[in-house]
Amino acid sequence: MAKSPDEMAASMIANMPEKTGKSLEQWLKLARAAQKKAPADLAKHGQIVKFLKSEHGMTHGFAGLVAHKVLESDAGSAADTGDLIDAQYAGAKADLRPIYEAIMKGVGSFGKDVEVAPKKAYVSLRRKKQFAIVQPSTKTRVDVGINCKGREPTARLEASGSFNSMVSHRVRVEDVGQVDKQLLGWLRDAYKDA
Repeated sequence: MAKSPDEMAASMIANMPEKTGKSLEQWLKLARAAQKKAPADLAKHGQIVKFLKSEHGMTHGFAGLVAHKVLESDAGSAADTGDLIDAQYAGAKADLRPIYEAIMKGVGSFGKDVEVAPKKAYVSLRRKKQFAIVQPSTKTRVDVGINCKGREPTARLEASGSFNSMVSHRVRVEDVGQVDKQLLGWLRDAYKDA
């Protein structure tokens, strides 16, 4: 049986000293010290990952875990995962919350094994592996990233491009009515393949 993201992270943390030469706490201290010296260069997840990989030879998985912990952008670092979602749909993006709720209602019907893993900027949808992400990208649009490799892009189901490398396609949703049979069909297909 596949491990949950929390179980995988716990396993990585336990194996970190053996695999990387330092404990998570030591890596956090090192990354935060570097961040203080160059805050603009290490403000984002990708920048921290690149730093840890290039300067310290860390693998991508361990570097990503440390970056999430440094930025407190993973579900395990948040006091309450609901707070992460509330923060995503606050202020100027508050009007997008019904779109998120409609997507979650549709995805919830796929099966009891759908795992919702909020991050700081988006929500990861997983089964055995991630099959989609839901991200309020602008104050007028939610981007739904979907893993459906091998499917040709269309005008609506566009290639993800620079949006997010963890998904193959993106659908831009500006109205709750766009959470329709077609979008949910693509999400269901990705869920079945996960």
